[in-house]
Amino acid sequence: MGYQVTLIGIEEAGEIYRSCKNLRFNTAKADISGICVKVHSEDREIIDMWRDNFRPMNDEIRTHARIFCLKDDQGDLRVLYNRVTSTVFLYNFDYYGWIKSIALAMASDILEDSHKIYSVHGAALDIDGVGVTLIAPSKTGKTTQSWGLLRMDNAHLITDDWYFVRLTKGRPMIRGSEKNCYIDADIGDVWEEFKPLVETTKFDNKGRGIANVRWVTGNDSVTDSTFMRYIIFLKRDDRDDVISRELTLDEAMDYIVSNDFCNPHQMIRDERKIALRTEFYREYLSKCKVFLINSRMKAEDTQNVIRKIITSGKDSI
Repeated sequence: MGYQVTLIGIEEAGEIYRSCKNLRFNTAKADISGICVKVHSEDREIIDMWRDNFRPMNDEIRTHARIFCLKDDQGDLRVLYNRVTSTVFLYNFDYYGWIKSIALAMASDILEDSHKIYSVHGAALDIDGVGVTLIAPSKTGKTTQSWGLLRMDNAHLITDDWYFVRLTKGRPMIRGSEKNCYIDADIGDVWEEFKPLVETTKFDNKGRGIANVRWVTGNDSVTDSTFMRYIIFLKRDDRDDVISRELTLDEAMDYIVSNDFCNPHQMIRDERKIALRTEFYREYLSKCKVFLINSRMKAEDTQNVIRKIITSGKDSI
C-alpha cells in the first residue's frame, strides 16, 4: 500500500483547515450509500472524475465526511484523518483511484458504526436473479473476471470495486456504491466486447478512467442491488493443482482475515474495528456458498470455471 492513515485530533484538523481555507478549491458532493462525502481540490480533473464516478448529492444536504486534496513542498503522500469531524487531508495525491477509495472507506467507517451497514471491497453482479461477488487481493483477476461475467445473458453489473451489505434473516442484501466504473485501459485486450468503451474513455496518468459500461452493454445492464448467493474468492498460485473448491466457513474466514479483508483501504484498523469486521464477515459468509478459485490459468479458462459454479452449483471442478 502506498500510504498510511495517521489519526489527528480535532485541534490539529482545525489548524490545517484554517491554513488552507482560502485556497481556490473546486468542490463536489457524492451520495455514497446515503452518506454525503464532499471533496475539495484545486485540480479540476479530480472534480470532473468524481462527478463522473459517483451519484451526486443534493447541495442542500449537510456534509457527513470531507476530503481535502492538498500539496506541499515535502512531496510525500500523507493521509491525516480526524474521526470526530470525519475530515481527511490528503497530501500530494495525484492518483484518483486512491482518492475515491478513501471516500468509500470514510463512508464505510460511518456506516458500520452507526447503521450496521458494512462494506466489501469486491465486484458484484446479479446474474439472472442470483447475486455473485468476486473478492480477492490485488492482481488476482477480480476486475477482469467480473467484466467477463457481465457478458453472460441476463447479467447486470452492480459494481466492479466496492459495495455495501445489509444483513437480513435470509440472504444478505447488497447495494452498489458508484455510478460509473474506474476501468483499466487494457480491459478491451481481454474481452473484445469492451474495446468500444475504451475508445470513448479519457484515461488519466495511471492508465485508468471513468467509464459508463451502459454504452456497450445497454442501459439495463447495471442495477443497484441484489441478494447475495455466491461468493468467489480468488488466488493465484502456480504450485497448487486444485483449481476450484468450496470452502467451509472456517476456511473462508481464514482466507478473508489473513488477506486483511481483501481491502487495503481501511481508515481505522484498531482492535474494535477488526473485531467488528470479522463478526460481519462470519455472518455474511455463513449465508452464502463460498468457493476458492486459483486464477493461474488464462482469463478465459478461469471465467469458464466461475460460470460452471454459478450455473450448476457444483462444489468443485
